[in-house]
Amino acid sequence: MSALAAFTLFHVGLSLVGIVAGFVAMFGWLRHQAQGRWTLVFLTTTLATSLTGFLFPFVQFLPSHAVGIVSSLIVPVAMLGLYRCRLAGHWRWLYTVSSVAALYLNSFVLVVQLFLKVPPLHALAPTQTEPAFLAAQLATLAFFIWLGVATTRESKRASVSAAPNASLV
Repeated sequence: MSALAAFTLFHVGLSLVGIVAGFVAMFGWLRHQAQGRWTLVFLTTTLATSLTGFLFPFVQFLPSHAVGIVSSLIVPVAMLGLYRCRLAGHWRWLYTVSSVAALYLNSFVLVVQLFLKVPPLHALAPTQTEPAFLAAQLATLAFFIWLGVATTRESKRASVSAAPNASLV
């Protein structure tokens, strides 16, 4: 296996771990249950995914770079709101919105990659401008809009905070 192939596998693994951990963390918020370890894994692997994406060789600026830049800017907002500001005041909604946005961006890239790499999906949308691809991305966006609204709304009512260090143990 080449070094680039191994690095790609590592990058994809980080991304998939981040997506799974992000869903566990977000659905914990919806149930008013702190998911400290899952949240930590989600935020760190999502940031690492964004940062490692810039280490791939490239000759021109691509949409994936824009997604990586945005994600690299919003994940630290979530981390700051959760770990430094302890979800006090406006940091609670900043945390939920930035966390859901980061999870959406990772999922958006996953859908793109699935349509590029999975033969039956690629056959449905070889240029990613076909209705099947657009429908998949719109469904993904709609789901994350719902998740963002629900998570932010529920976080206002939450009696359990994901911020205390005790929840990370």
